[in-house]
Amino acid sequence: MRSEPGSSGANAGMTKTAASEIAVCLAPAEFIDSDHPDVIARAAEATRNAETLADKLRALYLAVRDGVRYDPYVDFSSPEIFRASSVLRAERGYCVGKASAFAALARASGIPARVCFADVRNHLATENLTRTMGTDLFAWHGYAECFTGERWVKASPTFNRTLCDKLGVAPLDFDGSSDAVMQAFDNNDARFMEYVREHGAYFDVPVKFVQAEMKRQYPHLAQQGTLRGSMEDEAAQDAAARAAGAAQR
Repeated sequence: MRSEPGSSGANAGMTKTAASEIAVCLAPAEFIDSDHPDVIARAAEATRNAETLADKLRALYLAVRDGVRYDPYVDFSSPEIFRASSVLRAERGYCVGKASAFAALARASGIPARVCFADVRNHLATENLTRTMGTDLFAWHGYAECFTGERWVKASPTFNRTLCDKLGVAPLDFDGSSDAVMQAFDNNDARFMEYVREHGAYFDVPVKFVQAEMKRQYPHLAQQGTLRGSMEDEAAQDAAARAAGAAQR
């Protein structure tokens, strides 16, 4: 952006900083590996019929939201659950891995992207997941931000449509130009997801730090194989149990 006469050096510096930030968020990283052939191919396939930047972002978002099944029962000791190409290949992952995959697809499509983190309270987790976690507070939930040319927009491709159907919540849509972070309420207007604390945006997934935080906050999950289950199966079972209970009343 050209500086107008009388512009301060600080403003010029901010412009340079913003430009460098955009450049960084277009570059491939260790875990947001947007230069991986599988990522490049998946991005090209998803955006084949997209005409505008918003169309591209929505297509990429859906490719991750519904093309990668949400699975919180992952091995947090494995770095591959955070690597975009690995998550796309497995077609399953938890929130941080899915955010990494979406950011990588965006970068592979020439759209600056980064990952963000927040602590969230999930009021509609399955009974097994809440029991296993020991809490409904999920630390370091991951989502993504993409630069549209005017602003950074937030998008959380975490919960796939089939899981949302079983949880009784509408899938989160993203139009490519407005923030789409997480459903606040389910289909019955009950509290669903609440953001408690934001942790900022990152060029790449800080894997070692996130792993250390998971171990610190959820020490009982540190051992490999502790997390076991299928959230979609559990959601269906919980829904059936609630329906049976309601029929008996």
